[in-house]
Amino acid sequence: MNFLAHAWLARGGNDGFLYGNLIADGVKGSDLGSWSEDIAAGIRHHRRVDATVDAHPVILDARSRAPREGRRYVGIALDLVWDHFVARDSMNDSANQALIQRCYRLLDERPAPARLERMIPILVAQDWLNGYADFGFTCSAVAGIGRRLSGPNRLAELVPWLEADYAALEEGFVRLWPELNQRLGV
Repeated sequence: MNFLAHAWLARGGNDGFLYGNLIADGVKGSDLGSWSEDIAAGIRHHRRVDATVDAHPVILDARSRAPREGRRYVGIALDLVWDHFVARDSMNDSANQALIQRCYRLLDERPAPARLERMIPILVAQDWLNGYADFGFTCSAVAGIGRRLSGPNRLAELVPWLEADYAALEEGFVRLWPELNQRLGV
């Protein structure tokens, strides 16, 4: 669910490619034949980024520090924390603001996959991509996603750990982000 980080890595592609990166978490399965070539390429790029990040030592280390009962959900929380760091570090950057407006335009113009259909209009209306710069907003978003999952809100239970581990998470991001931009940025 890290829209901003994926958008940043896909920003050099055309609008279809960027849109595919934005909606990829809402698209299931390997058959992308119902999508245009550009959107399908964006979905595949998003999945490559996710696979690279999930296997990265920075992420494996962060997962090992997370509370045991929340480890199944820690990837979702970390996705939003990465968006926090991207937003925080580029909040006053005019290129980032232009990218955010481009994302909102694409998300407004095109229909979202069913899995994201209810969330996308709220994301745009409430300006989540800029909101992530505030860590409190990010933690609220983590807990909010947890409310949509069945069972106990394991994501909300991770928030105290995210707050306590903030410095180590930031250090990991500083190591991970330049590498991702170099290897997977478009």
